[in-house]
Amino acid sequence: MDERQRRIGANEAIFRQVNERVSELNRSFSLVLEHGDYLCECGNEDCVERIALTGEEYERVRAEPTHFVVKPGHAAPDVEDVVRSEPEYEIVRKREGEAAALARETDPRA
Repeated sequence: MDERQRRIGANEAIFRQVNERVSELNRSFSLVLEHGDYLCECGNEDCVERIALTGEEYERVRAEPTHFVVKPGHAAPDVEDVVRSEPEYEIVRKREGEAAALARETDPRA
């Protein structure tokens, strides 16, 4: 894995950890709010875009440690594939190898 791919993986892992905390807060407010605002989990360290997801949608992404939720067009095609596209977000999967291994190692639910 080259340095760029390692940086992308590290950035995505940080955004995923933040979103785990957001998910906890959203569960507390689930009777009031249908959607929660999650951070785009792309590898761009300057990205601060938000994605509105239901708790169920977020849990579907988190069911697989190599999956991340990103804004459309934010995928890094050299290290991940888009596995699902919605109008407001895409779900990307790290390709097997070092990128997928890093995603699994940094999974806060593992």
